[in-house]
Formats: sequence, structure tokens, C-alpha cells
Amino acid sequence: MSPEMRVRVLGFLIQTAQELQVSPIVKYSALSLFADRFYRSLSSFTVGEGSGNWLLQPIRESNLQLFALISIWISSKIHDSGPISVKRLKSLGDKTIQEQHFTIRDFLEAVLNFDIGTLNTAFIFLEDLIIQFKGVARVGKQVNFEACMEIMDICYEKEQTSILFSSPISLAASILVASYVITTPKQRWEFPVIPWVKFVTSCKEADIAENVKDILKHIFETSADK
Repeated sequence: MSPEMRVRVLGFLIQTAQELQVSPIVKYSALSLFADRFYRSLSSFTVGEGSGNWLLQPIRESNLQLFALISIWISSKIHDSGPISVKRLKSLGDKTIQEQHFTIRDFLEAVLNFDIGTLNTAFIFLEDLIIQFKGVARVGKQVNFEACMEIMDICYEKEQTSILFSSPISLAASILVASYVITTPKQRWEFPVIPWVKFVTSCKEADIAENVKDILKHIFETSADK
């Protein structure tokens, strides 16, 4: 899958999650399912002629959009008391997926290709870190949670930063620091935020600093492109 297609499909997932008005935990669990598990295992579904799942033979953008919808549905089943129905998801797919028409059976078959388990996502770690940060430092109240989620969206959409999701707790710590740098006035940078997240998460300061540098670089590149 080309980097351009990956960006478009992840953008489709994020836009669909917003259209469905799902909670942040559903959205980021879905992104974790799709980008961290399904996307990384695509080769195992497509190796060898006539092998793998027929929905990925060949890999088309429309098929990947189907799996993006399924990741939202699975995440909703895990985290919502009233999960999204397959019927509603299919109806949305009929409107938004242009190249192909998928049946209910196609949706159900796509479900079987996911490795379930979204408890250790960067979003969950980030939520916990922000709560702790606000409890220990007054300046923590200036960290904007919406900004943190926008940063996480950019990290998913940029292939260069998507590798950070292999270590969710390190990524969460790095996003918190990046948001602190962006949203807190420079004259109030008195709190030692990197040593603090190192203490809380056991991540290395050098790794966090490097991640933050990469994240900020891609944030400003994205802003310049708009």
C-alpha cells in the first residue's frame, strides 16, 4: 500500500468516526486496530497467489475503507454500551465507499481478520498521564486535551510518525510534552515536564525528546501545507 493510500484511508477512518460521533476512546481504539494491527499484518493476508483473504486480493482503497469501518465497529462493541449496528455501518459505507458495494456478509467476514485487544492504546495512556499531570502541576491545566488528540491524528496520518505507535506509552508521553510546548506560554515552562514523564512512565528522556522533536516537525509541516 502506497503512503498516499495509507494517508487517505486513515483520513477516511478519522472522518467517519467524526461523522458517527463516536467517543474519543472508540476512535483511537479503532485507529489502533487498523493502523497498529491490521495494517502491519497486511502481508500475511496477501502472500501467494490464491491465498489470503479474497477481500484483499488485490488490495484496493475501497477494501481498506471497509476494514476501517470494521475497526470502528469492533471498537464500538468493546467500549460502548450501545454499539454501532452493522446495518448503520453498512448504510454509511454505501454512501461513502465509491468503488465497490459491500454486503452484510462482507462486513461480517472482514471482522474475522482482526486481532482483538485494544486496552493498551496510546490514547488510554495519554488520558491517564493528563489526569496525573493536572494533579501535580497547576500548569497542567493549560494542556489542551483537544490539541493532544489532534496531534495523535497527525501522528497516525503521517507514515513517518506512525512507527511511534509501536510503543504506546512512550508515544503518549511524547504527545503530552509536545502539547505542553505548543499550548503553554513559554514564560510558564517552569515545570520539568520531561523528567516528570520519565519518572511516571519509565521512558528514557532522550527517547521522549527525540519523539517530541519528530512530532513537532510533522505538526509544523502539516500546518504549512494547509
